[in-house]
Amino acid sequence: MQASENSNDDFLFIDDSDEDEILAFGSDETWQVLIVDDDPEIHSVTQLALSDLIVLGRRLEYLHAYSGKDACQLIKDHKDIVLVLLDVVMETDDAGLNVVKYIRETLQRKDIRIVLRTGQPGYAPEESVIKEYDINDYKTKTELTRRKLVTTVFAAIRSFQQIATVNENRLGLETIVSGATELSSQHSLPTYSQEVLSQLKTLINEDISAVFCARGQGIIDNIDDLSFYILAQIGFDDSLVNQKLEMLENEQANKQVKACFLQQKHQYLDDSLNLYVAKGDYRSVIHVILSSPLTEIQTQLLNVFLSGVAVGYENVHLFQKLTNAAYKDWLTNLPNRLEFVRLLDQFAQSEQENQVAALIDINHFSDINDALGQDIGNKLLTAVGQRMQSIYSDCQFARVGADVFGIIGPADCLTPETLMALFHQPFKAGEQHLPINACFGFCTKEHAQSSGVQVLNQINIALNIAKKNPLDHFSYYHPDIEDQMQWRLNMISQLRKDFGNNCLELWYQPQLSLSTGKVIGAEALLRWRTADGTYISPAVFIPLAEYSGLIIEIGDWVINQACKQLQTMENDFPDISISVNVSIPQFRQDNFVDNVINTITRHKIRPNKLELEITENILMDEPQIIIDTLTKLKAQGISIALDDFGTGFSSLSYLQKLPLDRLKIDRAFVTDIDKEGQSIIAETIIILGQKMKLKVIAEGIEEIEQEKRLIELGCDEVQGFYYAKPMPASDFINFLQQQR
Repeated sequence: MQASENSNDDFLFIDDSDEDEILAFGSDETWQVLIVDDDPEIHSVTQLALSDLIVLGRRLEYLHAYSGKDACQLIKDHKDIVLVLLDVVMETDDAGLNVVKYIRETLQRKDIRIVLRTGQPGYAPEESVIKEYDINDYKTKTELTRRKLVTTVFAAIRSFQQIATVNENRLGLETIVSGATELSSQHSLPTYSQEVLSQLKTLINEDISAVFCARGQGIIDNIDDLSFYILAQIGFDDSLVNQKLEMLENEQANKQVKACFLQQKHQYLDDSLNLYVAKGDYRSVIHVILSSPLTEIQTQLLNVFLSGVAVGYENVHLFQKLTNAAYKDWLTNLPNRLEFVRLLDQFAQSEQENQVAALIDINHFSDINDALGQDIGNKLLTAVGQRMQSIYSDCQFARVGADVFGIIGPADCLTPETLMALFHQPFKAGEQHLPINACFGFCTKEHAQSSGVQVLNQINIALNIAKKNPLDHFSYYHPDIEDQMQWRLNMISQLRKDFGNNCLELWYQPQLSLSTGKVIGAEALLRWRTADGTYISPAVFIPLAEYSGLIIEIGDWVINQACKQLQTMENDFPDISISVNVSIPQFRQDNFVDNVINTITRHKIRPNKLELEITENILMDEPQIIIDTLTKLKAQGISIALDDFGTGFSSLSYLQKLPLDRLKIDRAFVTDIDKEGQSIIAETIIILGQKMKLKVIAEGIEEIEQEKRLIELGCDEVQGFYYAKPMPASDFINFLQQQR
C-alpha cells in the first residue's frame, strides 16, 4: 500500500450505527485470524478495532503476514486458522489472489473463510474469481467501518463453524457406514467385540480406554456363572480378555456397568460412558473412560453407531450357534472333522513355513470301549482333548474321528517326542486311570498340498505308515512317500529272502592300540550282498530291518557270528576282541540277556572278548531299560562301549550310571582334529574317559596327522581307513597274521 493511502486508515473507527456490539462471555479457547497486509498500520488498527470482540464464546487470536509468500507459509504451518483478512495488492498486483489459490487448490482447505480487502478499487477481482475460489466477502477498505468489520468477521466465523459441523457429521457417518461392512464380516464374538471398540475409538476421535462386557454363562467356553466378563479391551492389557470385570480393579467401572445393565439404558458422564447394547436375548455393556466430555455431535453419532452394533451383536451370537452346531464336536467341544479341514485349508495357504499338521490315533481304543463301556471311553476322549489344550496353548485342535485327534501348530513344538510325552502319564476317566499310547502322522508346511482335504489325506497316509511301525509309532509325509512305500516293501521282501539264503556277511574293521601299534580287536560290520554281487549300504537296509522287525533275528545272528569268529581265533589270536552294534529292539526283548549269555557259552569264549556297542540315541529312548540290561551283561563279564559319543543328546547323569568300558569318539570330531581349534571336543571326551577310567577309541582316522594329534591328546585306541578298511573274515585273519 502507498503511504498516501494512510489517511483513510481511521475508517475503522467510524461508528455508523448505535446498535450494541456483538459481544458475549468468552472462554479460554480462541479463533485464529490471519491478517495479511503489506501496511503494518492496517494490522494495528484492525486488531485494535476487533480487540474486545468475542464470537460464539471465543476471543480472537491474531497472526500477521506482510506479504503473500509469508501468508502462504503461515497458513501451511497453522492448521487452526479459521479466517484470513487478505489484502489483494501487496508485493504484486495479484499477490492476494495467489494466496487464495494456494489455500483452496494447494492446501485443499475448503473450510477457511477468506475476506478480501483492497484500498485500490481498480484492482477489484472479477466476480468469476470470487465464485471460483469461494471468497466470503470483498470490501474496499473505505467501506469497512468498525461495525461492518465486526459483522463481516462474525459472519465468516459462524460460516466456518457450520462447515466444520457438517464435515464432522459427514466424517462420522462415513466412519459408521464404512465400519458396518467390517463389523458384518466378523463371525466370532471376540473379533466382533474387538472391532466394535476399535471403531468406537475412531468415532469418538480421542484417546480412550474401553472394555466390552457381558455375562459369562453361554458366552465364554467352560464358564457357567453370571458374573460380568471382559470380551474385548482397548487401552488396557490383553490379559484381561475372558477374565472377570473385577480384574480391571476399578470399583467405579464395576458399579457403572452393573447399573447400566440393570437400567437398560446408556449413561453419558463427563469422564466415562456406559453403553447398553441389547437385541433379542443378547445383552452387553461397553464401559468407556474419556479424557474429555463428548460433544453433542459425537453423542448423536454414537447413538446411530450403537443401533447397528446391537443388531450385529445378536447376529454374531446366532452365527456362532450355527457354527458350533456345524463345526464343533459335541463330546469334546473341539472343532470337528469338517472344521479341521477348514483349518487345514488355512494351514496350506498360510505363508508361515515353520508349521506342521498332525493326526493322533489312540491305540486299542476299541478295547477300552468294549471292556469298560462307552461312557468311560467318552470320558477318556474328553480327558485327552483337555490335556492337549492345556499343554499346547498356541495350537489348533480337532476331533477328527472316533479316537483320532487333529492338531496344527509350530513345527518346533509339535514333534514326535513332545506328542508322545502327552501319553506318559495315565488319563483319568471316571474312577479309572488309564495308561494309553498313540500313533502319530505328520505333514509339514513344506510338503502340504493346496487344500485342506488333500492335506488331511497326506497326514492319513503318514498315520497309516506310523501304525505299521512297531518301533517309532510316527511318520512324516513327503512327496514320494507312496513310491517309497512300494520300494520299502520290495526291499524288505528281498532282505528277508536274502537273509534266509545266507546272503548277509559280517566284515571286520581292525582296531589298534596307539601306544603299541598292535591290533587289539575289530568292529563287526554287517554287509548285504545281493544276488547280482552289489552291496547295499547298512544305512539303507538297517532301518528297513528295524521297520520290519527283522532286526531282532539279524541282531541275534550277528552276535552268533561274532562269537563264532572269536572261537575260531581263540588259539592263534587270543587277545583279539570283537565289538558288535546292538539296536533298541534287541534290548526290548525279555530274553536278550539270556540269549547273549547262551551264545557266549555255546561257543566257549571268554565274555570279555565280546563287546556290545550302544549309541546315545538308543540310550535316550528308554534309558532305564538300557541301564538295567547293560548292568546284567556287565555282571557276566561282557564289555560295553558307548558309540558316537558327543553326537546325541544324552545326559551326563546317565553316563555315570552306565557300566561302560570304552567311549568311542565319532568320526565327526576326528576329521579336522589336526587343524587349529578343531580338537576341543575330542580332547574333552578323552579327558572325560580318563577321569572315568574308561578306554577311549577314535574312529575315522584317514591321515597320519590325525593320528599324531590323537597321540598328543592321550587317546588310547583307533580305527579307520589309515590302518585298514572293513574286510571279510578270511581277509581279517590274513591281516592279523601279517601284523603279527
